[in-house]
Amino acid sequence: MLALAADRVAAARHAAQSMVEEVIDLTARIASVAAPTFAEEARAQLISDLLRKGGYTTVTNDDIGDVIGTIGATSTPDPVQLLLAAHLDTVFPEDTPLVIRRDGLRLYGPGVGDNSISLAALVLLPRLLREAGVELESEVKVTGNVGEEGLGNLRGMRAVMDALPSIGAVVAIEGHGLGRVSHSAVGSRRLRIRTTGPGGHSWGNAGRQSAIHVLAGIVAKLDRIPLTSNPRTSFNVGLFEGGVSVNTIAPRAEAVIDMRSADPSSLARLSDQVEEVVREFAHDEIDTTIEVLGERPSGSLSPDSRIIAVARSALACLGIDAIFDASSTDANIPISRGIPGICIRLTQGGNDHREDEYIETAPLVDGLAQLVLVVDQLSRDLAAGKITSLALERP
Repeated sequence: MLALAADRVAAARHAAQSMVEEVIDLTARIASVAAPTFAEEARAQLISDLLRKGGYTTVTNDDIGDVIGTIGATSTPDPVQLLLAAHLDTVFPEDTPLVIRRDGLRLYGPGVGDNSISLAALVLLPRLLREAGVELESEVKVTGNVGEEGLGNLRGMRAVMDALPSIGAVVAIEGHGLGRVSHSAVGSRRLRIRTTGPGGHSWGNAGRQSAIHVLAGIVAKLDRIPLTSNPRTSFNVGLFEGGVSVNTIAPRAEAVIDMRSADPSSLARLSDQVEEVVREFAHDEIDTTIEVLGERPSGSLSPDSRIIAVARSALACLGIDAIFDASSTDANIPISRGIPGICIRLTQGGNDHREDEYIETAPLVDGLAQLVLVVDQLSRDLAAGKITSLALERP
């Protein structure tokens, strides 16, 4: 295991302890600003303003709403950069009451852990590093990026990576699940299936095909497709809509489905099976169409990747056993492009994607210390040329 100096660990803990209350307060402030996917503008503006005031040497905003800040400028002409990413968007509609409250050792409110806590940590990162005595050896970019949730399709992370060709390693940051390190990217494919027909009166045109009945048949057959457990593959119909009234033969219906796997060939095979079933149900009265709503790439890091060793050692120094897993995060994009990427978490919590979501405040000290140690070590490793994409297992 990679050894981290005891004095660096102690300094990281001290910095985290000294600033944890400020991070919690800022989390509540950020969570109070609505940021549904595709409407993140208000939160993006807040983060942009906070980064400018927080010690970042440059802060820019791209055309789709991503915020990018820079610290740790280097004198080398073509620096290899570390990118830290925390998504701006939440799953909650714009009109969701954003009531943020603290109750003992918990902070409650929509999106506090997914992902306001991570945004707060990035805003305050320059001060955290100074408090810990860290002098960055590589340039570090941070982003509050759009489009991570739902049908956002990781569009923000794609744009940020496109704009920063010198990124050598990426750490995505989430709030829930301290100790989890996602090093394998779960790919996904989201489809909208539509059925359309002439419709008509339920009595006067009895016997005519209903778009809802046909779509229900499609879904029933899709539900019988066998799914592999190794590699794990999933299928879910998340939305089913259609029809006009109770006594109308439905002229239209649609379903939105989600397919996932960490193995790209398994995902492709499932997608082919779904499309075959949909084609089977098309006939003279009913048309069936498929619209691709989003695709997230998959991939995985080799177990001996340097970035994995850094994450494991940082947690071990804090008395936490790392749990390495597969997930769908902003790290999907760098991993799929051959750039070492992981996703780490800052604290514990629960009720993700619910209005009564909460985070535990006590573990946050370790989570922030972990962040400091990971950034410090990866900065050193990138400067020393110790991180490459050679350990990456390409799909």
